[in-house]
Amino acid sequence: MAKPGGRRGVVILLLSLPLLLVLFLSADRRVLIASDSQVPRLLLTGQGMTTPDRLLGGLLAEGVDEKSCHSRYQSAMYRRNAGRKPSPYLATKLRRHEALQRRCGPGTAAYNNAVEQLRSGENIGSSECKYLVSISYRGLGNRLLAAASAFLYAVLTGRVLLVDPSNEMGELFCEPFPDTTWLLPPDFPLVSYTNFSVGTAESYRNMLKNNKVRDQPLPAFAYIHLDHDATKQDQLFFCDEDQRHLRDIQWLVMRTDNYIVPGLFLVTGFQEELDMLFPEPDTAFHHLGRYLFHPNNRIWGLVTRYYDAYLAAVDQRVGIQVRVFGIQPESPELLEQITKCTQKENLLPEVILGTGTEEPAIVAARKPPLSKAVLVTSLKSWYYEKIKSMYWEHATATGEAVGVHQPSHEEYQRFGAKSHDAKAWAEIYLLSLTDVLVTSGWSTFGYVAQGLGGLTPWVMYKPDNGSTVADPPCGRDISMEPCFHAPPFYDCRLKRGADTGKIVPHVRHCKDVSWGLKLVHRSDRIAP
Repeated sequence: MAKPGGRRGVVILLLSLPLLLVLFLSADRRVLIASDSQVPRLLLTGQGMTTPDRLLGGLLAEGVDEKSCHSRYQSAMYRRNAGRKPSPYLATKLRRHEALQRRCGPGTAAYNNAVEQLRSGENIGSSECKYLVSISYRGLGNRLLAAASAFLYAVLTGRVLLVDPSNEMGELFCEPFPDTTWLLPPDFPLVSYTNFSVGTAESYRNMLKNNKVRDQPLPAFAYIHLDHDATKQDQLFFCDEDQRHLRDIQWLVMRTDNYIVPGLFLVTGFQEELDMLFPEPDTAFHHLGRYLFHPNNRIWGLVTRYYDAYLAAVDQRVGIQVRVFGIQPESPELLEQITKCTQKENLLPEVILGTGTEEPAIVAARKPPLSKAVLVTSLKSWYYEKIKSMYWEHATATGEAVGVHQPSHEEYQRFGAKSHDAKAWAEIYLLSLTDVLVTSGWSTFGYVAQGLGGLTPWVMYKPDNGSTVADPPCGRDISMEPCFHAPPFYDCRLKRGADTGKIVPHVRHCKDVSWGLKLVHRSDRIAP
């Protein structure tokens, strides 16, 4: 007999070798769980049994061998938030781009011919197959934002995207394009391309400086430098006239450590196409990221094992992404900021700091406590330990049960370390599976998690003085989009400096980086 006030349920065991299926039916939560992690989890509703949308509303194509990439079609089974629907036009455009990648990508006659022309220094201009090489570097968050940006530019300009395989871009993800590769082959003739920088002779800036943008014949390739140190001339990339100059160059090589997508929305010649691709501009990275970035089977195993062990059975999952700036690794001020933010915004309950006599009143209510799992991601373990101790040593004022978890703590960022990046990618993905998310301002790690999860986060502001707690400690962001940290400040039409956060209504300044740009919903308007 069920206890008064308890949860009534029925457990049905379905024995069918080689799988054991356990069906738990309750009034508030109904889940079919398979003992084999590769069998889909079926979510039940009051109207009957349904399966998650494995193709994400048409974002993904059918036909990819599931054994080669479990996460591609299984990710929807782990998300309570199904995410926003892509436009039919975006889905159609992606299928066309996949065909272009297969027709012109590595291993095809078209690619071999293009490489030979690059090696010879020739450019034929009118070729059907043009290419964009994306150079990846810095932290994993930067690399993902850069790759998504390069992909959108490739789609807008009809170019095959090839990503630099260094920094583990070829070891962390499944191939996004069916039946072809997005990885640049090792025999690419520009052997020093990974060392291109702001001073590279073939940069677009130098082409402008030396009046070579109208040269005939066209150069075999051009280098686009859009790093954090890009000059005003480099940033003319976001102008229509300059896009026309680049249009017929067969090979472009792009380096950026930024999310440049808001800048692409400033290019007048792209705006009509972008309007059709993203009727909701604040979903750009949400769709681009879910299309491109699928954890490979090894990392997907890290994600699903941790999810099943610590996150699956709770009522609410709260993600807290802690980025420590400066040299102070254990900051009481930052810990206070996390606590104030999560409790002020009712994301986590306050605790009872009295003698403990208050606790029996909570138990006497005989109500099953709501359960929350807090997922903390940080290079440091100190914040996790402090939050965990707080909820272990003290009862919550609401009676909620709070468990605190941290998958790893690497202590410091290890650029290029395989195990480090694998854990980082697994933790980004786990954060994206939470129900609510708190992030550190300025952090590309958090940007990727919020975009993949379709979550508008609460952002913890970076205080002006590192020894004080920001007031307010956090605020709800204006969208789930990442912030472009190094945008142009130039009006291409008027040919003068300008506040680019006031040119297009759905491109506004970021809350965490005041000069940065981010995409917002079209209904939002710029405050006077």
